[in-house]
Amino acid sequence: MAAQLNIFLGMSIISVLLMLEVEAQAGSFSVLKYGAKADGKTDMSKALLDAFKAACASSSAAKVLIPKGSFLLSGAKLEGPCKGPIEFLVEGTVMAPPDVKAFKEPLWISFNKITNFKMSGGGIFDGKGAQAYKREGCVKTDYCKHLPINLRFDFLTNAMIQDITSKDAKQFHVNVLGCKNITFDKFTVTAPKESPNTDGIHIGRSTGVKVLNTKIGTGDDCVSFGDGSENVLIKGVTCGPGHGISIGSLGLYQKEDPVKGITISGCTLTNTKNGVRIKTWPNSYPGVASDMHFEDITVRNVDYPIIVDQKYCPWNRCNLKAESKVKLSNISFKNIRGTATQEEAIKIICSATYPCQNVELGNIDIKLAGKGTAKSVCTNVKPKLTGKQSPPVCTGSSKASDASDKASGGSGKASAESGKAGGGSGKASSSKKKSS
Repeated sequence: MAAQLNIFLGMSIISVLLMLEVEAQAGSFSVLKYGAKADGKTDMSKALLDAFKAACASSSAAKVLIPKGSFLLSGAKLEGPCKGPIEFLVEGTVMAPPDVKAFKEPLWISFNKITNFKMSGGGIFDGKGAQAYKREGCVKTDYCKHLPINLRFDFLTNAMIQDITSKDAKQFHVNVLGCKNITFDKFTVTAPKESPNTDGIHIGRSTGVKVLNTKIGTGDDCVSFGDGSENVLIKGVTCGPGHGISIGSLGLYQKEDPVKGITISGCTLTNTKNGVRIKTWPNSYPGVASDMHFEDITVRNVDYPIIVDQKYCPWNRCNLKAESKVKLSNISFKNIRGTATQEEAIKIICSATYPCQNVELGNIDIKLAGKGTAKSVCTNVKPKLTGKQSPPVCTGSSKASDASDKASGGSGKASAESGKAGGGSGKASSSKKKSS
């Protein structure tokens, strides 16, 4: 009897373990099970979509798995809402088609309307952007509206993107639009410094965004902000090569949402064209940007470490005599130190119609790399100065028109940066026209 009982118990335990294993597997949806092949040649678009739909339909937490190996993906739109939390585990390398003609709209992979989403796994999204960098078919600008963004995160709530790499995007690497509480941690962006319009992470019309402990090297802004960006923290980001960390450009479109509550802290920028920057268009539509704070920033061989540019005019097609109507207020630059490659290390060029309000600079220590002395250029601003000021800030006299022309990039030097038109006009795409 005891022997029979032991056999029964043993069989019961085995049955329970098997059931638990089946349940665990039921929560994991590998693209391999849906026909994907890790050969770098077979398009896994259908397999990925099918795996995601199955995971999205699960009432409990579900995982989509892209295992180690190389996978070709022509494109994917992964749409919620989902019944339960979704984990997107990427261990392998996902590759885009190199040919730009393979894309009919400006996206490669998009995640839309998902709540409680996590992406992790150490994987790589390779946009294969070399052909796109030639900018064939683009007229007079570096902006090609048809080129795809590597990763789009649209209208996500409570999301974490961790330990993922975006490589050689054809346009932006990451676009964040309409999201609430999304964090990027230990994220990596890599692209050649000559790659145009390849912003690392662009944020628009989103709140509660964090970019932490992230390394970005690209051909454009490492992090950029469009209209409607609120309560954003950028901390521990290393940037370079690239065009710096930029709020804007703002004012190109009607009825742009306010920008407020932006903190850039503990970041290092190396060999970038700009450091930390706010930019608005002259002759702009009305807008508001406030509570923007830049602190504990290290700059190394940065062309222009500190810029407020309300005469931002890429492609030299603006009416520079007209003033920006974007109101800037409550701005601080504190504990910014390092080296600049251009004499005008600090440029604060504000609107004559709406001069910058409540601007503070504290403990600034920027030296000119090489011979000469760094200096500042200021118009339409009376900043509060605290602590050390090297170079002296806003103490010299300069003609507003001359200073504004220089800050706008009209000479081709000051803003050798691709200009973004903010968060767009509220369309799903938050990509923007850009230039050098």
